[in-house]
Order: sequence, then C-alpha cells, then structure tokens
Amino acid sequence: MNSADRRRRILALLSAEGEVSVEALAGRLDVTASTIRRDLTRLTADGAVTRTYGGAVVPLGAPVESPLHQRARESRAQKDAIGRWAAAQVREGETVMLDAGTTVARAARHLRRRTGLTVITNGLTALAELADADAVDVIGLGGSLRHISHGFVGSVTDMNLQRFSAHRVFLGADGLTADRGICEASPVQTRTKEVMAARGDAVYVLADSTKIGRSPFTAWAPLQRPWTLVTDASATEEQLAPFREAGNVEIVTLPTDEQTSPPRTSRTAPRR
Repeated sequence: MNSADRRRRILALLSAEGEVSVEALAGRLDVTASTIRRDLTRLTADGAVTRTYGGAVVPLGAPVESPLHQRARESRAQKDAIGRWAAAQVREGETVMLDAGTTVARAARHLRRRTGLTVITNGLTALAELADADAVDVIGLGGSLRHISHGFVGSVTDMNLQRFSAHRVFLGADGLTADRGICEASPVQTRTKEVMAARGDAVYVLADSTKIGRSPFTAWAPLQRPWTLVTDASATEEQLAPFREAGNVEIVTLPTDEQTSPPRTSRTAPRR
C-alpha cells in the first residue's frame, strides 16, 4: 500500500468509526506509529481531518474531500468541453492564470499547441499538461502543496501571485453558489483563489453542472466583480437562475462531444 492509498484508507476508517488512535491505525494498516503521524499531519494540512489527543477524527458533519485521481474520472466529457472552450478564449500573446484542479487542467491540455502564451499556475495538473509545451512560457507559483488536490496554496503562493497580472484567470471549484462564490475544503485554497481572481482582467469559473449550487464544505472565495461561469448543458434553469439574478455573471453553457447544440451565452441584467 503506497502513501496515497494508505491515507485514503485512514480517511475511510475515520469516517466509518469516528475517532481512531494513532496506535490503532498503525495496527490496522501494519505500519509504524510514526508513519501514521506523518499521514495525519498531511491530512490535517489538507483540512480532511482534525487531530485529537493521540489520534484524529473527521470533522463532524464534514464530507471527505475526494482525491484528485477520483475526480479526474468524473464528468470527463463535460470537463473536456469546458476546458476546450476556455482555451479558445485565450489570444496569442496573452498571459493567463490557471488554478489547480481537473477541469482547469483540461484547459491547460488544450493550450499545449499554442504559441506566444505565458501561463502562470499553482496546479501540478496544469504543469504536467504543459511540461513539454516548448512554445508556452510556464511559470509555477510554488508554495505549500495540498497533496489531495495537487495544488500549491498558502502564503508563499499568494505572495508570488501579487507579483503578476494576467489577461484571463481560470478558476476551478468544488462547489459554487451565486451568493457565496466558490466553495472549497480549506480556507487556504479559497484565499489563493481570491488573490488569483484579483490579478486578472477577466475571471472565469470552470465548473461542470454537478458543482452548481453545491456547498460541500465551509470555506468560501467570494466573487464580487464581474465574472463568467462556464458549465455544461446539463445545468438546469433552477441551478442557473440565482446566477442570472446576481447581476455580475455571464453564463456559458456548453454541449459535450455527444451533443450537437451550440454553446449558449447569457448575461445577467445589472442590478439597479
């Protein structure tokens, strides 16, 4: 069992049994207590568990954040359509910022053959997609790595972001509501998203329809300035209505490869 599998097993045990001691976890997983403590330190930094005296618990009522490899398998056609559209908005010579996450990674994939671009990112997924894109100038932000999401966050990331600006910023989301903004598992994630959004001329949130209207966690990145929601055509009018009423959101709904209808764009009327 590798470290990632072991941490997933720890989360499953904590979710099923509540508080579990370090010694009990070590015995169940046949590793040393020191190994378990290192795993719990990483899970705590990711906001997935809360340490207790001698053990850990999953925060009461908190869902468990899915690991990146699992999320990459979900809504693949929808994420690819969103990523393809996002990449098509980028013009030659522009500087763009790409957030961490699986949907934004699809935008990075569709930028690989472009020339004359500068891409700034905090995501290992985007960096992997652009690693051999020799015609793209790629800047990695660094910082504290959230292993579960493969994204750099925290004070170092945010400080580096302050030294750049971009024509376009593409953000991902675990959940998204019209009144609160982007929902994530950890406040350090939402802070980095806020800083990134402030550095761009145009801000896009790339979120498939399963994310719209959801608030799975309690950390939020508000979206006060005008921005664009890019989602798939499975989003219902009930999901989209609050965004239409918000007054600062342009909505783009995209068909997947299996669908033939063209993209739809709508603008919300400004508030009076």
